[in-house]
Amino acid sequence: MTIMDKVQSATRATVQGIVDREPVNYLEGGGIYGIISQGRHNLCTLEIMYNHAQDSELKERIEEAMEKLTRPLIEECEGLLKESNAQVPQFHFTNHKMHKEKLNIPEDARMTDMEIAAAVGTMAKAAQVNILAALQNSYQLHIGIMFRKFLDESLDWNYRLLQLMINRGWLPHVAKITH
Repeated sequence: MTIMDKVQSATRATVQGIVDREPVNYLEGGGIYGIISQGRHNLCTLEIMYNHAQDSELKERIEEAMEKLTRPLIEECEGLLKESNAQVPQFHFTNHKMHKEKLNIPEDARMTDMEIAAAVGTMAKAAQVNILAALQNSYQLHIGIMFRKFLDESLDWNYRLLQLMINRGWLPHVAKITH
């Protein structure tokens, strides 16, 4: 997508958002509901993984995933449902205090940093698939652009996580297929 395409797309979304904004349809609402549900559960899980992580850069990636991706996406999606007078999912997951310092959790009772990085990466991929599905079911331009923005940011974040995993030697060895 060229810069001009992005400008035109953003302009159309702005005009549509002012002039022709409709309530979300059932497909959009279902995707949004699923994203909110998954996002709230992911926050709870990410808080626990943050507390188990020993590597400070891994903690940074987890905090980024929560504060720059997951929470803002949940807020955007909740706003769309509220605008449409739709019910917002009510889940009550425990909020865990996030400890910046390393906690003294015995090794046999916590995940290793490699396991945490792999789990967080897997959670990110599942979230990206949900966002992509919601994007494909979006009929309204402003909703589609919002999903695309978060998907792009999530893929960039995933790249930074992958670089960390490479630098720390946390990528599992995968056997190569030979002919």
